[in-house]
Amino acid sequence: MSIPEDFLKQLEQYSELSHREKEVFLEIFGRSKNRVNVAPELNISESNLSTCLTGIYKKFCITGNGPVKESRLREYLSKRYTQQKPSSHLTTDDVDDSIDTLVQEIRKQIKPYIKEKCGTMRVLDMPKPIELTGRQGIYTNVNILEAITGRRRLKVAELMQSSDHDNFERLGLSGVKQKRVSGLEVVQRHSKLMVLGKPGAGKSTFLKYLAMQCIEGRFQANRVPLFITLKDFAEATKQPDILKFLAQQLSSSGVTHASAAVEKLLKQGKALVLLDGLDEVREEDTNRVLRQIREFSDLFHTNQFVITCRIAAKEYTYQSFTEVEMADFDEKQIAIFAQNWFQLTDPVKSKRFIEKLKENKPIQELASSPLLLTLLCLVFGDSGDFPANRSELYQEGLDVLLKKWDAKRNIEREQVYKNLSLQRKEDLLSQIGLTAFEQKDYFFKQKTAEAYIADFIRNLRNADTDPEVLKLDSEAVLKSIEAQHGLLVERAKGIYSFSHLTFHEYFAAREIVANSAYENLVEHITEKRWREVFLLTSGMMRKADDLTLLMKHKIDGLISTDEQLQHFMRWIAKKSSLATVPYPPAEVRGIYLHLMNSLILSKRSDFIDLPRILAIDLALTGTSDSDFYKACEPTIIAIGTPALSFEVVVFFEEKKIRVDRRSSNTLFPNHFDSNLDFDLENDPRPELQILLDNLKSKLPPMETEHQPFKHWWKRKTDGQVWTEQLRSVMIEHCNVGHDWQFNEAQKTLLEQYYYANKLLMNCLNSDCYVSWQVRQEIENNLLLPNKN
Repeated sequence: MSIPEDFLKQLEQYSELSHREKEVFLEIFGRSKNRVNVAPELNISESNLSTCLTGIYKKFCITGNGPVKESRLREYLSKRYTQQKPSSHLTTDDVDDSIDTLVQEIRKQIKPYIKEKCGTMRVLDMPKPIELTGRQGIYTNVNILEAITGRRRLKVAELMQSSDHDNFERLGLSGVKQKRVSGLEVVQRHSKLMVLGKPGAGKSTFLKYLAMQCIEGRFQANRVPLFITLKDFAEATKQPDILKFLAQQLSSSGVTHASAAVEKLLKQGKALVLLDGLDEVREEDTNRVLRQIREFSDLFHTNQFVITCRIAAKEYTYQSFTEVEMADFDEKQIAIFAQNWFQLTDPVKSKRFIEKLKENKPIQELASSPLLLTLLCLVFGDSGDFPANRSELYQEGLDVLLKKWDAKRNIEREQVYKNLSLQRKEDLLSQIGLTAFEQKDYFFKQKTAEAYIADFIRNLRNADTDPEVLKLDSEAVLKSIEAQHGLLVERAKGIYSFSHLTFHEYFAAREIVANSAYENLVEHITEKRWREVFLLTSGMMRKADDLTLLMKHKIDGLISTDEQLQHFMRWIAKKSSLATVPYPPAEVRGIYLHLMNSLILSKRSDFIDLPRILAIDLALTGTSDSDFYKACEPTIIAIGTPALSFEVVVFFEEKKIRVDRRSSNTLFPNHFDSNLDFDLENDPRPELQILLDNLKSKLPPMETEHQPFKHWWKRKTDGQVWTEQLRSVMIEHCNVGHDWQFNEAQKTLLEQYYYANKLLMNCLNSDCYVSWQVRQEIENNLLLPNKN
């Protein structure tokens, strides 16, 4: 039979044909012409005609040999056309009334089924399911990226935010700077939607949410939600088509004459068809399922369709579907999710959870993934904190992505390379992680990633080392890791990175531990971008004695040959030894170095401003927050502002420096909490008081107006001379006020020395295992000059 050309041109497959294939298709199947006559009419050879027909059958997923394929395609087209034709014996009003009544009846009958299937979620080690929606629901509104991130044509330089090791800030690898749109808004905007996302991005949860919103009448209340888990459909007994599978679902929900009812719904465009987990379909079922979805969505195109699939999981395109991507959670969504999670068990804990996240940027990065955020909530819910050894938490997160997430849902993935087990994948990722990290390659081209993979798999037992085979295998492994585990992600066309900088650092540390490459690691001790790698490595080691001793030796060597810096450290050692405080000597040395390093960073490295601050106290003893302090802000900023993390107040009557201390047991304080008194000298001599009183008498009188004093202060013959006199007194009697005159190289070296010592103490104070003897040896000799 002939089929109207208008109908044929509406088919999705028609739009995928080439110009010549369209001509052949319409001649043979639209005008019922014999192929013998088609070739001369279109002025093409018989071989070109055969090539066109092969392409046509491929687009329509028709299999078989010779004439069989042509008859199968005719049968398929006739069936599609027959199903498309509307009934003619009912008026429009009758049809509208009838279908609206049917919709409401079916919605009522399937509501219990939808609530059971889509109303709760239970993942990982949840003890029981939790509600998805409602007053106590866990669901957090998702955002959608309307442009697929991996298809952007960007260069590596455009993706990099900061990789300079001297000014390193954590890269926002998961931060995508493009417009984010509400999930519901996107569904309303597109009748056919393909939602892509990384593993654990919340795709299935979003689809369940759509079904619940629909059945509760809050979204598309004039349609019936039809939810299909594509894995269940693909593995159903007797392999029914989608229409029959839906009829079986409705029938089991109590719908009478389910086949006729579902077909009527679909023909009238009254269904919200939700197809979940295309990536979860077994390889042997993929082609059949893809063809079924294509035919079904084309036949019943007036309905709303939403399909979910992992990014990079399948190589196909549905011409009529708009592809979008699930966006990572932002800070607001993370907070809402945590609040929803803990609202039933411990509402206060959600606030502590968010506070702990903000204190720990590497862990906070993981929370952008809904799946890993769920893991973090489970861990925090048990103990009220995150593990002290972060490597344990990261390993648990990797176990989820590499094994548990699919295993919990009984999903078996194809093993794209027969010898690459999950353990070997971790080894591979570790090798890539360290190699790329050493080269500052946070983003790397696809061919670079494939070269890393080829270099690894060529050493596996029974590996085929033929270059062409290795190239194909390495590409398949890369796509497998991206699609199945989401640990490598395509950030732009042909450019990859680890999904989180946290995982990149973890794998780099894992490789270092596996190869005992500690001497290479300590070469990076002054580079701030390696901080997390040091902390993770020390935490993953069975015993971190060797690493911490190597760090101490490397740190001491930083300033060992600079005599001026050695003199400076001797000054710190002497000054700290005079402090009468109940804290270890190393901690006191740390406070002095912290203050001096802060002054260096604020361009006051020689302490030259200290006499001016002392002068202020001489003039205004007991006065604080006065207008004079505000007027002399450039003077007191060196010590008296929050920029320095703590303040020093000098009382000449008591001859003491009071330090406001806000945390204990830390060598390098960021804040202090109890009051400590540092004596300027253990036994200050009377002549110091006489000299200070004499200098105080030389100050001009303080008046209501501060301008006269300011003018006096700035004059070389007055204020500056007075300052030098006070500085000389302080150097002689208190050993403070030295003009160190460090050059830029020395300032940089001192800052690196300070940072590296702080890193060493961070490692020792973490959950790493270090013997008591080594720990004592390091702490006793910390921040001391050479012993020669």
